[in-house]
Amino acid sequence: MITEEQVRQALRGVMDPEIGKPIEDIGMLESIAVDGGRVEVHVLLTIEGCPLKDRITQDVTAAVQPLEGVERVDVRLTPMSQEQREGLVSQLRGGAPTPQQKIRFPPSTSVIAVASGKGGVGKSSVTVNLAAALAAGGNKVGVLDADVWGFSVPRMLGVTGKPVGFDNMILPLEGHGVKVISMGFFVPEETPVIWRGPMLHKAIEQFLGDVYWGDLDFLLCDLPPGTGDVSISLASFLPGASMLVVTTPQEAARTVAERAGRMAERTNLRPIGVVENMSWYVCPHCGEREAIFGEGGGHSAAEHLGVPLMAQVPLMPAMREGGDIGAPIVVVEPDAPASVALREAAEAVLRSTKSKIGKPLTLMTS
Repeated sequence: MITEEQVRQALRGVMDPEIGKPIEDIGMLESIAVDGGRVEVHVLLTIEGCPLKDRITQDVTAAVQPLEGVERVDVRLTPMSQEQREGLVSQLRGGAPTPQQKIRFPPSTSVIAVASGKGGVGKSSVTVNLAAALAAGGNKVGVLDADVWGFSVPRMLGVTGKPVGFDNMILPLEGHGVKVISMGFFVPEETPVIWRGPMLHKAIEQFLGDVYWGDLDFLLCDLPPGTGDVSISLASFLPGASMLVVTTPQEAARTVAERAGRMAERTNLRPIGVVENMSWYVCPHCGEREAIFGEGGGHSAAEHLGVPLMAQVPLMPAMREGGDIGAPIVVVEPDAPASVALREAAEAVLRSTKSKIGKPLTLMTS
């Protein structure tokens, strides 16, 4: 005869799909009742009308049904009480007693700001593909789309919908194994965001502090072009974070990319490398390699900033096409030359951040 303990052990592998932790560990497994071959599992939902309740039911049923002696599985779903939700929020915040206590990243999380001096160099494309490559390598990865005005990460990762929020916490959405938060989830894609300094500062603070990122290995922050308010705010919240500079080979892009790197040095960020995008184009007819945007920009920027050139990514239509449909090229065409270069960059990022494992990265509040 099936026992309650057998059912409980079977449910250890059932995760809440939004929080990413076992339902028993976060207080969602309310009770188990066994009556002969019938098993009833009572699960508490974090919010009324949870959009993923059907998936929870399926996962619980799939875990219990194969047990010998089980004839029927009933899953009962009810929302948490306010007290239970407050307890869960406190647990996720590391035991903080009030919502004013901001979430702090675990010591093993490496935060990397991806910057460029100017727009149009493919910074967001590089960010998204780096994130997907790191996630495919078994890392827990998140992307903060800090380009509040020109958000594009949700489209590039194929992520749609509205993040779930409860008790002053926001749960990020996920695509290709990457957790994502973006202004694009909160305003229609065609609506312009007309904000100035204080509002931008508050938005970045909320994306860092009010979002439940979980135990990430990497958080990539896709910055807007230039060295303005958003970049300064991020640096103030995350002193000691790393910065990756994206440029193209041309001289104009290289010059402004170096400015972004110099800004890092003045705001307590740590430049770790340069990625040169659109390095060359291979003609599909004759196979000749052509340097459409010139040559040497990435090498020069890396030399002037005193960091390695992590990769040179060729210009490929498939990379742009993948960004338009939410299919990163490192996922859909892993053997493409651009994918190989982007994986090289991901490996270089891994090497550059190894020394930070175990070192705390403080999230500051104001």
